[in-house]
Amino acid sequence: MNRRFQRTPLATALIALSAVPAATLAQQAPATAPTQQAAAATTLKEVVVSGAASRDDFNAGKTSLSKLPEDLHDVPQSVTIVNKALMESQGVNSLADALRNVPGITIGGAEGGQIGNNINLNGFSARTDIYLDGFRDRGQYYRDTFALDQVEVLMGPSSMLFGRGSTGGVINQVTKKPQLKAATEVTGSVTTNGLVRATADYNTPTGETSAFRISAMGQDGRPTTRDEMTVQDFGIAPSWRLGIGTPTEITLSALLQHNHDMPDYGFSNINGHPTSVDRNTFYGFTDDRTNQDIAALNASISHKFSPNLRLRNQTQFNYVETDARETAPNSVGSVSARGFTPLTTSALPLDQLFVRLQSHDRKIRDYSIYNQTELTANFDTGSIKHTLLVGAEIGHDGYNNQNYYRNGSCNGQPLVSGTTAATVGYVACEPVVNPAYTASPANAPASTGNLQGGSANTIAAYLNDSIELTKQWKAVAGLRYDRYIASVSNSINSSNDAGAPYFSTALASADQTVNFTSVRLGGIWQPTEAQSYYVSYGTSFNPSLEQLVGTVGQQSLDPEKNKSYEVGGKWDVMGGDLSLTSALFQITKDNARSQIDATTYALSGKIRVKGFRAGATGHITSKWQVFAGYTYLDGEIINGIAASTTGKVPTNTPKHTATAWTSYRFLPNWEVGGGAFYMSERFANNTNTVQVGSFVRWDGMIAYHQPKYDVRLNLFNIFDKMYYDALIQSDGGRSVPGTGRTAMLSFTYRM
Repeated sequence: MNRRFQRTPLATALIALSAVPAATLAQQAPATAPTQQAAAATTLKEVVVSGAASRDDFNAGKTSLSKLPEDLHDVPQSVTIVNKALMESQGVNSLADALRNVPGITIGGAEGGQIGNNINLNGFSARTDIYLDGFRDRGQYYRDTFALDQVEVLMGPSSMLFGRGSTGGVINQVTKKPQLKAATEVTGSVTTNGLVRATADYNTPTGETSAFRISAMGQDGRPTTRDEMTVQDFGIAPSWRLGIGTPTEITLSALLQHNHDMPDYGFSNINGHPTSVDRNTFYGFTDDRTNQDIAALNASISHKFSPNLRLRNQTQFNYVETDARETAPNSVGSVSARGFTPLTTSALPLDQLFVRLQSHDRKIRDYSIYNQTELTANFDTGSIKHTLLVGAEIGHDGYNNQNYYRNGSCNGQPLVSGTTAATVGYVACEPVVNPAYTASPANAPASTGNLQGGSANTIAAYLNDSIELTKQWKAVAGLRYDRYIASVSNSINSSNDAGAPYFSTALASADQTVNFTSVRLGGIWQPTEAQSYYVSYGTSFNPSLEQLVGTVGQQSLDPEKNKSYEVGGKWDVMGGDLSLTSALFQITKDNARSQIDATTYALSGKIRVKGFRAGATGHITSKWQVFAGYTYLDGEIINGIAASTTGKVPTNTPKHTATAWTSYRFLPNWEVGGGAFYMSERFANNTNTVQVGSFVRWDGMIAYHQPKYDVRLNLFNIFDKMYYDALIQSDGGRSVPGTGRTAMLSFTYRM
């Protein structure tokens, strides 16, 4: 969609219809006294004509973030938007699936195991760089799309806009907002795996300038072809909006969700690759589960003092509570009368090898509360136009993680010995090939382990000026100052359990204060309305206690410092129906934390990623549209945590990723679509000793549309390709297989 408003036939008709009565009255009405004319003038209401994309248009056209211009051409940075139309076309139900449309993103695992959405963006972890309506959404949980209108991905360091983190970029989830037009939409779907899902979206006006909206979701069954994988989730997202179209607008919203899921830690590795077994093989116990309760509460107020001056204040509270009983494949090895012996290489056939299982049980409480105040002012200094953003942010994060462990045996021999930490949690072993699916052994009860605690306070102020020098030349300049104060503690640590190697790096407590100034600079040249070229520079920082966990040596370290250079272009072609983008970039992380012995870290690391990205979004014809992208990443650990990582490729950083999705409407009511996701080979650890191969996954869709309802059939992994979806670098590198061939039938009804 063209960034400038174009008068469509519908808009032209609306303008013409609004003009006819006025012209007729001007010809027929008798002359009135001046006072009568003035009184009549005061009763006239403003007529606003605006254009909007159709409900099935992949091209979102603008971002929702108040920190950025709505027009993406005025943003000197790569931005990819995955909107509701694209997600519906692809049958997307989770944030992870939505992000497959963004080349350069890979799925990873968090510290301590895989809970929730843990994303790598441009070769760097985005664990704490996921946002909800512009606020940090740091909790570890599985994010659904039932309450989302779109997902926005900003590439590159963005601490000037968002504070700490954002080395590779940020991911912003945009929730559905109440509108003045009444609408109800209900969708039900079922898959060949046996997953049943229902969603509802109800919007109703509550007055001339207010509206209420509530979205709901429930699902139960098997989300993939993987054995033992089940979900039982539900959620609601109510919101109330007051003062729509008036100078003062208030929005109150909430996201409430409960997840009861089976965790999936995938496969261990042997001989430098994931174990080559049937992709649906499950390693764990049938009574494993991850229970999560999520609450996000948001209140915002926006007031326009004038068309050129706006004040906005927003507060958000996030709370995630997790109760996890999880078992992961830890190592592959052999079993003898002496018990289990771990191996990294072996010439033995797989049916003579075993997997040692490790418990990852914990109860986590993760919460945050943030408040932002922003003043946006438009003014001129001579012929130069300014859009000045002045903001302040205060926030508090809290984190508690009570670990539990189950120690068991293998072939009659204890898996915990005098040389192994008592709390390591090695619970059992089972065959690599055809493992038995059983409950956790009764002779390995859960015991209480380490209690991790952490809290942090953030105070920040920022200033950004978007400058229009001329119609063709623009500039962006911004500064942000952050003060980050954090503390962490461990109940089991090197001071009270020095003989336990597993916890030898855990410190009893640590405190840290970080002061950092972030910079954002950009220049934009727009020779025509359909072209935009830019250069940009940005910085960000990662405190060593950013995730509110720490080890000895981290409390005294300076933050990791990141910087990015980018040059790119954005074009509207085919009359503005198709948007094209491309960019060259380099992201460098200095002061990367490097471990020099068991209890000490130093700032000697450096990681650099050079890359290129390109994308195309929009309509090729009125019936044919496309969403496509490609990213090349040349990542290298310049100076690593250990000598064995220097010169290696960072974990989960493929050189090539590409995505393409297209749909075509034929006959009056039919639509067909399809596309592919491609990823080149990548490594499951920073030492590059475990490699995962490249893959292409093909999906398809056919739909029948009516004004009141849609029927859609989605096909996932049409050619039943074996591929690895997520990589977890702990335990030498684990790999989680993707789903096999699956079909989903959906029915949507609109009232």
